[in-house]
Amino acid sequence: MGPVVVRAFEERDVAPACALANHYIEHTAVHFGYTPETEEQFRRTWVEGRARYPWVAAEADGAFAGYAKCGVWRTREAYALSAETGIYVARHVQGKGVGRALYQELIRRAREAGFHLLVAGATLPNEASVKLHESVGFERVGVFSECGRKFDRWHDVIFWQLKL
Repeated sequence: MGPVVVRAFEERDVAPACALANHYIEHTAVHFGYTPETEEQFRRTWVEGRARYPWVAAEADGAFAGYAKCGVWRTREAYALSAETGIYVARHVQGKGVGRALYQELIRRAREAGFHLLVAGATLPNEASVKLHESVGFERVGVFSECGRKFDRWHDVIFWQLKL
């Protein structure tokens, strides 16, 4: 695999990013959604938040390799300088530095946008996600036990924070 290029999320990323998210919705407990999103729903989420919340996309060997995003963590005014992150890496490039590159750029852009705190969560078990978040500076703050139900099973979720 050649160098990973991370850049601002663009219209051309909507279809592959939506397909990647839908894979996780349909086949894993990594994403707690039950119903795949349409490209229009996915696009709307990105467009409605992009003025405030950064999104980035990665390319490896000229092909889409994943994306990371910031979004609303909580809606009350006092939380305005905190954001929740999400990151999805294409299966064929997992473990090759794409997630780290995405997060480094997302964190930089979140800092530039004036955010004070990033919050991230992941379904357990997920050792790769734990290693990724902690390798870029997120601090573990706790685990919610059996807080999500998908595929007829209860799932724990770990949460981290990163002060910018």
